[in-house]
Amino acid sequence: MKGSSRLVAFLGIIVIMAGVFAWTTPGLVKDIRLGLDLKGGFEVLYEASPMEGGEKVTPSSLKETRKSLEARIDKKGIAEPEITTEGSNRIRVKLAGVTDENEVRDMLKKPVNLTFRSGPNHDKIELNGLDFVENGAAVQRDEFGNPYITIKLKEAKKFEEITTRLTKQQLAIYLDDKLLSAPEVNYPISGGTASITGTYTIQEATELKDNINLGALPLKLTEKYTQSVGAKLGQQSLHQTVEAGLIGSGIILVFLVLLFRIPGVIAGITVVSYVWLLLLVFIMMNATLTLPGIAAFVLGVGMAVDANIIMYERIKEEIRSGKSLLSSLKAGSKNSLRTIMDANITNIIASVVLYVIGNGAIRGFALTMIFSILVSILTNIFFSRFLIHLLIRSNKFNKPSYYGVKEAEIRAL
Repeated sequence: MKGSSRLVAFLGIIVIMAGVFAWTTPGLVKDIRLGLDLKGGFEVLYEASPMEGGEKVTPSSLKETRKSLEARIDKKGIAEPEITTEGSNRIRVKLAGVTDENEVRDMLKKPVNLTFRSGPNHDKIELNGLDFVENGAAVQRDEFGNPYITIKLKEAKKFEEITTRLTKQQLAIYLDDKLLSAPEVNYPISGGTASITGTYTIQEATELKDNINLGALPLKLTEKYTQSVGAKLGQQSLHQTVEAGLIGSGIILVFLVLLFRIPGVIAGITVVSYVWLLLLVFIMMNATLTLPGIAAFVLGVGMAVDANIIMYERIKEEIRSGKSLLSSLKAGSKNSLRTIMDANITNIIASVVLYVIGNGAIRGFALTMIFSILVSILTNIFFSRFLIHLLIRSNKFNKPSYYGVKEAEIRAL
């Protein structure tokens, strides 16, 4: 009775898995974000350098410049931009589905322009970003707890002259061509520190402070590398790569069934579960799938199959030595585990090194490899062993031939 219940449990697990995979896989595939090499678009690598008279490039200024690029792209309505900083002075921009590439590139390479303007139409520039101390804006609270913004300037006398001339007039603050605020100058300001007061919430005050600090860090962006991929070419690459992966995986699984019989079938089940779990991990991470990522994905399938082959071969050796199937499973799994884990750990270390020192597509490949290996360990070692254990304990598949071993090959103890 126990043997039958284990067989029912095995079949129940397979049926439930098949139902879950069939129901969720189309949605998972649809929700995966595609990189520009699959969806079409363009990629630009910028090198940041200080404007004339500006401060040197710092991690803070690079981060704030990235934020300004994101804000500009959002205004253009471009979906899912991927903007990352690299090294000490580089920013990589990946935009998928862009129709007018030149217009977007011209927009991105303009430095952030912070200006303080006067006049009825705010048409006279009194100060620009170079007049302010880097990261000199801060949010403070008055005695009533109301937030206000303080700003530090490089030349106190220049600011005192401007505020003296503009007393009881507006000194508008612009970032690029966007009006941030238009405070009124109440009195001449000396000492090189100004306060912007008003009916600000803490969120509004913080946003204004960040924008002013951003404008005080003007960086010049120079294109060092650019790549464009047409949407049709990207879709063709995706189709061909997936098709090649499916054909290759199918051939390997047929080979496993012919070589190992029932364990080969188990390997097919665990490889399918591996692919599904890896897709789920991609969705949970909100990762972007690229051609190098698919290459790592397919390579991960090969490594998963390799783990199965090592374990199954050790089990076959134990069966040939004359041990029972259950003892062979335990001994073979135990003896193969260290070999498999050593190989996977060294691959993880190599992938981590690639991720740390690499950039762009290399980092995507490395990250996919790391998660492929972790998911493979879960499915193709522990889950595979669990399924074979259920079949052996069911007492329905106890012939050595079911595991790829001929009776003549078994040595008597």
